[in-house]
Amino acid sequence: MYSLPNILTISRIVVIPVIFLSIYIHSTLWAVLTAILFIVAAITDYFDGYLARSRNETSAFGRLLDPIADKLLVVSALLILVANHMVLPISYIPVIVILCREVLVSGLREFLSEVKVGMPVTRLAKWKTGFQMTAISLLLLGMVPAFRFLGEILLWIAGVLTFITGYQYFQKSLDYIRKLDKQAKKEAAVPVKRQKRKLPRLNRQPRKRRLKRLQPKSCY
Repeated sequence: MYSLPNILTISRIVVIPVIFLSIYIHSTLWAVLTAILFIVAAITDYFDGYLARSRNETSAFGRLLDPIADKLLVVSALLILVANHMVLPISYIPVIVILCREVLVSGLREFLSEVKVGMPVTRLAKWKTGFQMTAISLLLLGMVPAFRFLGEILLWIAGVLTFITGYQYFQKSLDYIRKLDKQAKKEAAVPVKRQKRKLPRLNRQPRKRRLKRLQPKSCY
């Protein structure tokens, strides 16, 4: 549990309160500190997975906490950008798309984990994460106009990729749910067919016996 990859994952959660203070502390120095902390935390997102695989230190705790830490970090940073008016109002659209996608995927992962089905990360989702982290880092350095302009563009690209990957995950989950429904209907229909076959056989035998008993005996 206390391996280096897990410590890096936990560090992304620890820096969130410090980053979130930038909503209340408005100074250039604190803005730069916030941007640096976010960039360092985003870099650890790559290194914790790399170190866990290279050092054979993968664990259930790390697999559980890694996506949670990523979502908490991204959601906190997006709230800071909106609260401090560091993005244009029109850019609230990709922000909302990203937030809704995170909630959607979290719900799908929770449902699929109950039926023991994994949701692997696609290559497009990795590209989405890269654009997303880069855009937020540049927007947090919004005191430089060029960084803010480039960050707005990358945020829209991340929003489009977020919508596509979210739809792909949702479609795959729907396909699996349909398979489960079909399987459940087949299993429910099997005992009904067996009962229909057995009932006539059980009813025929007593009828034949009753007919024999009711026939009059010959007087001769």
